[in-house]
Amino acid sequence: MDFIEIAKSAKKASLEIADLSTELKNEALLKVADAVDAHKEDIFSANRADLAEAEKLVACGEINKSTFNRLKLDENKMRDMIQGIRDIARLDDPVNKKLFVRELDKELTLYKVSCPIGVLGIIFEARPDVISQISALAIKSSNAVILKGGKESKNTNRTILSVINSALEKVEGFPKNVLNQVFSRDDVAEMLKCDKYINLIIPRGGNSLVKFIKENTKIPVLGHADGICHIFVDESAKPAMAEKVVTDAKTQYPSACNAVETLLIHEKFPYREELLAALQLDEIKLEFNPENWAHEYGDKILSVKTVSGVDEAIEHINTYGSGHTESIITTNLENAEKFMNKVDSAGVYFNASTRFADGFRYGFGAEVGISTNKTHARGPVGLEGLTIYKYKLIGNGHIVADYASGEKQFHHRDLTI
Repeated sequence: MDFIEIAKSAKKASLEIADLSTELKNEALLKVADAVDAHKEDIFSANRADLAEAEKLVACGEINKSTFNRLKLDENKMRDMIQGIRDIARLDDPVNKKLFVRELDKELTLYKVSCPIGVLGIIFEARPDVISQISALAIKSSNAVILKGGKESKNTNRTILSVINSALEKVEGFPKNVLNQVFSRDDVAEMLKCDKYINLIIPRGGNSLVKFIKENTKIPVLGHADGICHIFVDESAKPAMAEKVVTDAKTQYPSACNAVETLLIHEKFPYREELLAALQLDEIKLEFNPENWAHEYGDKILSVKTVSGVDEAIEHINTYGSGHTESIITTNLENAEKFMNKVDSAGVYFNASTRFADGFRYGFGAEVGISTNKTHARGPVGLEGLTIYKYKLIGNGHIVADYASGEKQFHHRDLTI
């Protein structure tokens, strides 16, 4: 089947799954979790085949070691995959929620109601556990998806989705073609052109992948190209807290998109040298070159800049940041409030590590990624971020002419949901 036929079938499936009951979707999710558990040895076998091929790609420089590490599935990741599907089944259904109810006039009522986005195009690298996450989120949010993983995880991706779709075929009333998968670069090119059938593209991968997608499609893209996160240590910051938070934000998982990349220190912070020395003891390399202020290291390297105060810190972040996640360490509540109000990022924190920017840690159950967009979804995107809304108007033969003539008047009364 060529890509356009896949996209057409996904569009048709998206219209069918939009009307599925919460009970049926949850039944489907639990059967998927059971199927993945029952076939985990098949998935491990496919993953071993991918790892063997990926070792050759590392040796010739086509992929790096961190990509190889993300590719590997083990018992812990498998357990988390299965539990993640079951956790999503327990979450509230994000579809058909009444967001507001307004009586425009007697017997004329307007409802704002959440609804699925439609067809999602997901392009991702390595990490085969993305397949189960996205599939589960798509089922619960009543969206159809077309998945395109990296060549390094082709066998694992194919096996996982085959297990999932086989389970869904046994759920009476569940539509066909909700979850689809493509494999070639030509399919990516077709996906990016397919604005007639695909409603949203979500890239999950490195900086270059996201930038390429954003520059080569008219379809809305939800994601982030860079993760240039900052921590500002204010004059009044507690030194022990500053060291603990900065160290966690840089070293807990240096290659994560929410790891801190630039440390801003108030010029009057009295423990500046002690803080920098402590960070170096934690094997963090410090950089003081202004040319690196817009650089994402993804490693135990940290840019450092001294600033005159909270205003300069805010200006620096809004100039060089990527709109991802920023934090202020301070005991000054006025400065904290100013920082959190004026910094233009998806996440703004007070006395906390930037590494908290994560759907699981936010209690979303899972995420499709982190968005730095300023559209319908921002920050970690879970179930709610995979819905949009529509307006439903219920009347009793009402016509606009009666209001245009003055015979009737609107009274616009908001009702309790």
